Amino acid sequence: MSAPTREPRTAAERAGGRPSGLVGGLVREARPRQWTKNVLLLAAPAAAGVLDDPAVWGDLAVAVLSFCLTASGVYYLNDVRDVAGDRVHPVKRHRPVAAGVVPVRLAVVVGAALLLGGAALSAVVRWELLVVLATYVVTTTSYSLWLKHVAVVDLVLVASGFLLRAIAGGVAVDVPLSSLFLLVAAFGSLFMVAGKRHGEFMEMGEERASTRASLALYSDAYLRYVWSIASAVTMVGYSLWAFSLSQGQPHPIFYELSVAPFVVAVLRYAYRVEGGEGGEPEEVVLGDRQLQLFGLVWAVLFALGVYAG
Repeated sequence: MSAPTREPRTAAERAGGRPSGLVGGLVREARPRQWTKNVLLLAAPAAAGVLDDPAVWGDLAVAVLSFCLTASGVYYLNDVRDVAGDRVHPVKRHRPVAAGVVPVRLAVVVGAALLLGGAALSAVVRWELLVVLATYVVTTTSYSLWLKHVAVVDLVLVASGFLLRAIAGGVAVDVPLSSLFLLVAAFGSLFMVAGKRHGEFMEMGEERASTRASLALYSDAYLRYVWSIASAVTMVGYSLWAFSLSQGQPHPIFYELSVAPFVVAVLRYAYRVEGGEGGEPEEVVLGDRQLQLFGLVWAVLFALGVYAG
């Protein structure tokens, strides 16, 4: 028995259900809302204190664009491969390829062109960035083809997409990536992904297995266990990183103070995840004014720690 249909919940889903022209369909198929994830490319350069150097912005902008193009290309080709299943899915049937707004052959051409464009741009910046981008394509493709059905591995692979973005930003401008930075990025990514799965688990109810097969691999208790551990390691890791950065700085207090809003922001996000709202992380962040305020306070304090000296 197929899963019952439901009304589109988010603005993006509602837009997906409305008829539109080919151009609108091509834009929606690219998932521009997902490009907000690429802000993670700014993390390593910001932490290294090089964002005040105009010379790095050109390479960084090209790196962000290359990830936007590549991610969109992956979405196109994945939707082509999954078109049959998407057409009977209560939400995914509204995607432009599944809905017939974008022809399958055109989607293949556009998807391939986006991947090639992203690769070419990354190679212009640094060959190491091309390696990171290629790793992103391989991991996301492996996930989509078969590894999304392997418990735990699927969580790690989705989280790796966020981690690779953070690594790419450092590679693009050739700044070192500390072990604590990578620890925070890795477990922060796992926290977000486990929270997303928990939100989907809560939202889909008894139909979760027919809507997203990977949800059948987990229990609610296990997903809570994962995001609880991941959030704890993220907070501890950031605290250690912040205090290590403060050593020898003229104004160490800013790094040290930044721990408080960071921890509160993580706890606030965890509060929303606990309520089953983590299924769309970007919706949580964009719709929670308290979370935005804590994030802003953290960003200001961290920036003062980096640049005040």
